[in-house]
Amino acid sequence: MAAPDGGLITQTNEQYYTGDDYGSYRYISIKELINNFLMIHVGDGKLISSVNRNEIIFHAKRAMQEFSYDTLKSIKSQELTIPNNLTVAIPQDFVNYVKASWTDDLGVKHVIYPTRLTSNPTEVPIQDGQGIPTQDISGDNLEGTSITEEKWEAADMKKITGGYDENFSDAAIDDFSKHRLGVGQRFGLNPETTQINGFFTINEREGKFAFSSDLVDKVIILEYISDGLAYTADMKVPKLAEESFYAYIIHAVISSRSNQPEYIVQRLKKEKRAKLRNTKLRISNIKLEEISQVFRNKSKIIKH
Repeated sequence: MAAPDGGLITQTNEQYYTGDDYGSYRYISIKELINNFLMIHVGDGKLISSVNRNEIIFHAKRAMQEFSYDTLKSIKSQELTIPNNLTVAIPQDFVNYVKASWTDDLGVKHVIYPTRLTSNPTEVPIQDGQGIPTQDISGDNLEGTSITEEKWEAADMKKITGGYDENFSDAAIDDFSKHRLGVGQRFGLNPETTQINGFFTINEREGKFAFSSDLVDKVIILEYISDGLAYTADMKVPKLAEESFYAYIIHAVISSRSNQPEYIVQRLKKEKRAKLRNTKLRISNIKLEEISQVFRNKSKIIKH
């Protein structure tokens, strides 16, 4: 490229990151974070004169868990297809679910809600004719299959949602010309069940999510909270939270030792809280323009 004076503009050393390179540049690995901590915060004349590396590893992993619950971007999502057995395995790093949705032909998500209509038993002992659980030679109860789960898998959702024939699968009527029903004649239905998005439960006994029969072959998006410790590749910390991790580890190490001045422990505790608060503000990623765009929908006049 030619410069205004006729010379050539040389390429600078500026780096551009795409894909995995960009994703990795925003983070620092747990291993590197621990090495940096030992180099900067441990040694003669420092608050921590000496410490075992395994102790730092333990506190770093605990920090990763605690930060993943409410500070870091620890929400993961999986795109799955509901098989014929109506179950999908709970992810290895699952802590709690955020939302489950199925996607339609346009790719739009429809929220699937947990249900109180049924439940998954944690134990299914086999009983004899007297109702007493049978046991093996080790004295452990023999386990069978759940009758409740089998009934729920075979349930006709139309009898629960309010759909009464094969041409009426949507309990929320929006086109009265197709049905012999008028306004007000659906009064009394339960809004919790009068919907076609389906239901799910968490089967702790088998480590699976269980879905209602109307969701078979549906593509779903499962969003959940991860503790960030399931896989080595996932154990990385955003650079925006690096200082907060150091403060957490310093406080954890000092507070666990005997004969430490209480004012030092309390000072470190305040620093940990302050840096955690700053990290939350940095990572929150709140955009005023996006909030304003959502609020503009409130100005619409809803006609009845």
